[in-house]
Amino acid sequence: MRIMCLDLGEKTIGIALSDPFGWTAQGLEIINRKGQPKQELNRLREIIKQYEVEKVVVGLPKNMNGTTGPQAEKALDFIEYLKRKLGLVVEAWDERLSTVAAERILLSADISRGKRKKVIDKMAAAVILQGYLDAHSCI
Repeated sequence: MRIMCLDLGEKTIGIALSDPFGWTAQGLEIINRKGQPKQELNRLREIIKQYEVEKVVVGLPKNMNGTTGPQAEKALDFIEYLKRKLGLVVEAWDERLSTVAAERILLSADISRGKRKKVIDKMAAAVILQGYLDAHSCI
């Protein structure tokens, strides 16, 4: 079962996909948010169809103490929206420190600052998804 993960931001949505076995996560692309939810939804539908996605995981930006703030509330609203529009299972997954982990991975790979900025959101989505996959592994 292939799973898609979304890292929601104010300006972008980072997208990652699992392999067909649900073992590994790879960053796929970034959608630039321009206040046009219909276009965002259409692109998500295209990806779901192309890769035969069966589940969507959305990063939930909890506060460090585990509480939910305004950004988490936006994410929860977006999850409900996706559930209505996509007809798939859509789950929230704690994304605390995912961007920090993605930044560290890119730094360790000696990726330039300019290139890091272009890929950080899809890398963060991959970090979130890998955490989800690891937690749900049957191995």
